Amino acid sequence: MSETPLALVTGASRGIGAAVAQALAPSHRVLLGGRDAEALAKSAAELPGARPWPVDLTDFAALAEGVAEIDRLDVLVHSAGTVELGTVEESDAASWRRNYEVNLLAVVELTRLLLPALRAAGGHVVVINSGSGRNATAGWGGYAASKFAVRAFADVLRLEEEPNGLRVTSVFPGRTATEMQQAVAAAEGFEYAPERYLQPESVASAVLAAVTATPDAHPTDVMVRPRRR
Repeated sequence: MSETPLALVTGASRGIGAAVAQALAPSHRVLLGGRDAEALAKSAAELPGARPWPVDLTDFAALAEGVAEIDRLDVLVHSAGTVELGTVEESDAASWRRNYEVNLLAVVELTRLLLPALRAAGGHVVVINSGSGRNATAGWGGYAASKFAVRAFADVLRLEEEPNGLRVTSVFPGRTATEMQQAVAAAEGFEYAPERYLQPESVASAVLAAVTATPDAHPTDVMVRPRRR
């Protein structure tokens, strides 16, 4: 009898990451990645086969230590992210760097460290991107640039690793009802209306569909938008 597949989901303490972990839990053992150890422990207690993986993704030494015992990984979902808004005039180098450290560099380094484990399983890498990874908007420069960059990373990874049996999927959700989106609405001066946005569970269902696609299929780019009402 084969062992239940293993998935690692970053940003799993809330929002899209938490919804993805819940969607994968019935069929996978799930490592819940994040920095809020208390929230991760609470989530793990509610999901059979899940356990916390409290690691700061921007601490590359901690990352290396955190993955040291993972020798086989079926699914890696990059859901952790940050957003800092501002025009080019308003955004200094530190702001751009913070967007890049979480949205790009952490994704690149965690994937690199886990490539042997992913290859061993013929695994699947899912990058939760954004509409900003396809269309840049005024005032969103640093964030959009980081998302364009991680889109390029996923494309390159797919080309390099498909011969090794890996699948790589970029998911581009529209605005989703999360705490991050609430902060964005406040920064933009808009009223936060979650009923007008995608729900995290809707994005999670798209991730699950990609991960469970038949072996002959390779979902590459998945776009999910809120329905107009």
